[in-house]
Amino acid sequence: MEQVLQQIDQYKKEIDQWVIGSAEDLENYRIRFLGTKGIVKALFGEMKNIPAGEKRSFGQVLNDFKQLAEAKYEDNKGLTDGKDKDTPGMDLTLPGDAFTLGTRHPLSLVRNRIVSIYQRLGFAVAEGPEIEDDWHNFTALNMPENHPARDMQDTFYIQRNPDWVLRTHTSSVQARVLETSPLPVRIICPGRVYRNETVSARANCFFHQVEGLYVDKHVSFADLKQTLYFFVKEMFGEHTRVRFRPSYFPFTEPSAEMDISCTVCGGTGCSLCKHTGWVEILGCGMVHPQLLENLGIDSTQYTGFAFGMGVERIAQLNYRVNDLRLYAQNDLRFLQQFTSST
Repeated sequence: MEQVLQQIDQYKKEIDQWVIGSAEDLENYRIRFLGTKGIVKALFGEMKNIPAGEKRSFGQVLNDFKQLAEAKYEDNKGLTDGKDKDTPGMDLTLPGDAFTLGTRHPLSLVRNRIVSIYQRLGFAVAEGPEIEDDWHNFTALNMPENHPARDMQDTFYIQRNPDWVLRTHTSSVQARVLETSPLPVRIICPGRVYRNETVSARANCFFHQVEGLYVDKHVSFADLKQTLYFFVKEMFGEHTRVRFRPSYFPFTEPSAEMDISCTVCGGTGCSLCKHTGWVEILGCGMVHPQLLENLGIDSTQYTGFAFGMGVERIAQLNYRVNDLRLYAQNDLRFLQQFTSST
């Protein structure tokens, strides 16, 4: 055993004097001391020749030697990176790579602003599935099978099960909330919706909506108008004018479309407003009594109002983007224009 211990002392000196200046030097060191035929493994093979009473102390010496050899290897492994021309590594003296700042999508900026305005009025955010069943997307909303209002929307049906569709509006979220939540209900429903339309500068097969719903006792059309007046003033400015026009939606009665004075020409007439001075931004109305009954709500006790707007339409008025396809193309040249937006 004494002879083996003397060998170990010699190996320790060799480790201490071994100069590692390149990846090749490091690999030669590893092979000599830590390889499958290296010194460490050979010394552990000598354990069988050590008397039983001395095995414990000899084992401690071997472990200390092994840790010394491994520590030398680990300490020098990082230092050789990039020093050997044949082994590419990392030069820590080079300047770091700059990271490009990201930004929120312009539609997200507009949607968040819309939602924040209504949240200040006490509206809670509600969300639902984009793949929806016929009941919540149509029938519960006063559009039973073969109802002509279904033709107003070109729908994507699921091929394996035509009773399921890609939702055509976020009104389906309102139906789900009214089914399960206690009254009163005051919610805002932002989300993506789908229509089977030809993609062009003015239309896409998917777009984004924000719909609102308020159901309680004694809710009136005057409440609806004041809510929308507040939204317009906060979104477009104090001097924006508003008008309501009678319209038709199967889930509201009476129904209206709301116009605002053109944000480009101020009402004098331009191409955006088709020289009328007015731009339509949303549809609204009082919740149809049959819709309430469909969802188990007594329409003699409760009334409500609903409204819905396209996020792209509001974004167009804010950013003057005249091609809706730009929002979905992920073109960084387009998106980087909104980096400074908040």
